[in-house]
Amino acid sequence: MEFKRKLAAVLAGVGVTPFIVVLAAGSASAHGYISSPPSRQAFCAQGAIPCGNIKYEPQSVEGPKGLTSCDAGLSQFSELSDDSRNWPTTSVGGKVTFNWTLTARHATATWQYFIGGQKIAEFNDGNKIPGATVSHSVDLGGRTGKQKVLAVWNIGDTPMAFYNCVDLQVGGGGSTDPKPEPTTTSQKPPTTTQPPSSSSSAPKPTTTSQKPPSGGGEWAPNTPYKTGDQVTYSGATYKCIQGHTTLLGWEPSATPALWQRL
Repeated sequence: MEFKRKLAAVLAGVGVTPFIVVLAAGSASAHGYISSPPSRQAFCAQGAIPCGNIKYEPQSVEGPKGLTSCDAGLSQFSELSDDSRNWPTTSVGGKVTFNWTLTARHATATWQYFIGGQKIAEFNDGNKIPGATVSHSVDLGGRTGKQKVLAVWNIGDTPMAFYNCVDLQVGGGGSTDPKPEPTTTSQKPPTTTQPPSSSSSAPKPTTTSQKPPSGGGEWAPNTPYKTGDQVTYSGATYKCIQGHTTLLGWEPSATPALWQRL
């Protein structure tokens, strides 16, 4: 306050009319990212792959509109654009539902999805403020094999956007398990030569136990849940009302946008 009075006195002394400086916001107050199928930053937050600072703020990949990079042009997140890294993929069918988790909402212009620089889908929100979670069903246009989807959340009243890259294995049956295990089948010995060992040498319960059964089970972090799944947490039962992959801090009691207490 003392500085403002001195500044006004100086301006008056030199014959300059006092004025108010208005700083335009350089970035949106919104934040968010794709939690399912897990985007690269979601996998970083889950600890599924070694990452730098992005593991602490997967929702903050924000840059000017019109970019085509996974890192939004931010050097501190440049690893997100490194396609040579062993990014986990999610097996999906020809149509995918992308689920966004918004930690801070903002008026939205459009949501866009690209593969190989070609836009495959766009959703216009007309500058409305979205909910805490947003889902889009996107047709991949008959593409198969490994595909990298660039998803862009264009903010409605600023020049900024949020960027996500999602690595998919198209044609894998629609599983959301990010860690395909082709070697587990090769560990089974031929049943024609050693019949007794076929049942004892296939220890694969750990792969199925990573997915919570619908209708029961304790809530766990770093786990994909579907709409309708039920879990127990702190002695209470909760129902999933929005498909997502959990993170630490997203306990059912703390995320009413994702879980309904029964």
